[in-house]
Amino acid sequence: MNYRHGYHAGNFADVLKHVALCELLRLLTAKDKKLFVLDTHAGAGGYDLAGDLARRTGESESGVRRLAAAPRAGMPAAVMRYLAAVAAYDRRFGPAAEGLRRYPGSPRLVRAALRPGDRFVACELHPVDALALKREFAGDRAVEVRQADGYNALKALMPPVERRGLVLIDPPFEAPDEFERLLRALRHAMRRFATGCYALWYPIKDEAAQSFVGALADLEPLRLTLDLGSGEAGRLSACGLAVVNPPWRFDEAMRAALPWIAARLGPRVSAAVDGGRATPAVPASSG
Repeated sequence: MNYRHGYHAGNFADVLKHVALCELLRLLTAKDKKLFVLDTHAGAGGYDLAGDLARRTGESESGVRRLAAAPRAGMPAAVMRYLAAVAAYDRRFGPAAEGLRRYPGSPRLVRAALRPGDRFVACELHPVDALALKREFAGDRAVEVRQADGYNALKALMPPVERRGLVLIDPPFEAPDEFERLLRALRHAMRRFATGCYALWYPIKDEAAQSFVGALADLEPLRLTLDLGSGEAGRLSACGLAVVNPPWRFDEAMRAALPWIAARLGPRVSAAVDGGRATPAVPASSG
């Protein structure tokens, strides 16, 4: 309950997670069928990069701000779309100024991609952030905000009536058994909704992350990783996103985007895209 994402908004981990999220949403909404989206640990919705929390760490400076300042020539399409979504959210707060002022959390990126008829449930347990999230979407009938444990919501909401869904699970990893809880929640959800697309963010700090990836092996997830190469004690320097049942061509987009991102974030930064099922020659008919 002590974790506040405002300290880390726009950092390298957000870049990885949100570039992937924007691309997943683009591909999943390309099909003319309704989509259900669940964000189990949604946070506050949006963040003030000039606010007290963000300024204490300055993590956006080596994350989204660095990408936003990069020349557009040669920029992968997935990165351009992500930065366009970030800039669109920032413009909601007034004319563009030098540098980003506001950063969209995953709920805002999801909302921007929704079509009429799509459904979105955003869960947040932290009382302050849950209140901020409710205010962020006050009056918006397309978004249901719940102050709730996202794992419990995941159990209750699967399978969605739409039969097509994207689930983002991005826990704070403060609890010592978070990896185990995440695995249990995923397995339970997949028993009820095996064809859903699941995106699971995780920190890479020790052998626990390797064990987690090994436990997912039978699901053949596409694994995206970003490593700052710093190994600085007490600070997160590497993370991953495991995507189960990604849509067609998602892996192709990430293989183009992540090396480019790593090169712009710093000389020691590395990225990898591993695993996944063989990409079919044509989109799967099941969607």
